[in-house]
Amino acid sequence: MVFDLPFIWAGIIAFAVLVYVVLDGFDLGVGILFAIEPHERERSLMMNSVAPVWDGNETWLVMGGGGLLAVFPLAYATVLPALYVPIIAMLLALVFRGVAFEYRWRTARWKGVWDMAFFGGSLVAALMQGIALGALVQGIEIEGRAYAGGWWDWLTPFSLLTGVAVAIGYALLGATWLVMKTEGEMHDRMRSRAKLLGIATLALIGLVSLWTPFQEPLYFQRWFAWPTIAFSVVVPVLVAALAWVLFSGLASGHDRYPFLASQGLFVLSFVGIGISFYPFIVPPSLTIAEAAAPESSLLFTLVGFLILMPMILAYTAYAYYVFRGKMDPDEGYH
Repeated sequence: MVFDLPFIWAGIIAFAVLVYVVLDGFDLGVGILFAIEPHERERSLMMNSVAPVWDGNETWLVMGGGGLLAVFPLAYATVLPALYVPIIAMLLALVFRGVAFEYRWRTARWKGVWDMAFFGGSLVAALMQGIALGALVQGIEIEGRAYAGGWWDWLTPFSLLTGVAVAIGYALLGATWLVMKTEGEMHDRMRSRAKLLGIATLALIGLVSLWTPFQEPLYFQRWFAWPTIAFSVVVPVLVAALAWVLFSGLASGHDRYPFLASQGLFVLSFVGIGISFYPFIVPPSLTIAEAAAPESSLLFTLVGFLILMPMILAYTAYAYYVFRGKMDPDEGYH
């Protein structure tokens, strides 16, 4: 083949995971902020802001996980046993969160229970995603093409830090989303919270970035050797620029800029992780080429992807277009 199919598919899966993070991240963040809103009207408004798009956002998680199983079965078979606990906890949390969307509107007596399910599901899902990421970054022990680590290897101070970082970052996305979608008292409260969450997110990005190169010698070499050291130098500048856009947008009332800047911080962090990993799909032992399915399978699934992807992108773009603009607390979107 003229094209390197394993690396094409690695890029596709990375793209799907990134889109999931930037889309589902803000509605998980809205759920995390849900518990600190004291009034029923505001909580309903928060849930309404993501109700039209939340289930479509999770399409990308299915695509990333399904794609990993289909085209990188060896990676799937080693990552899943290593991360059973956080992955199962994340999936159960997403289930409870999804059920809360449906049942909260159909009961008065149990509404508080479903409110806590929405908040708890969002928080646990965010924490588990970050912990799973941290466990993957710190490396998975493989012997003879199989996972050789222990049941609790995923639980370390580093993975707990990344879990908290992702949860706080998602809360920032949620706050800036609500700044963009609401008006009045909630808008003002979310602007104040977004400032605090922005400071916390930037601090956690710094801590994780400083700690990551010491997880594996490969990362240290990658970040401080030429030519990738150039990206290491540029990253702080880009982070500073996005931080300026975030806080200046919050101060000036340009409500879209903080949300876009927060998304930019996640994209930048994701690119940094990708550079650290390459060419491994399960660091530090399993490369993209080693984990790939046979080339005929990669080609077959790629054809299906090329047919379905335009439909998914069109549906996603249309949904966000229809529900664009500020929300009216009494009438919905306007």
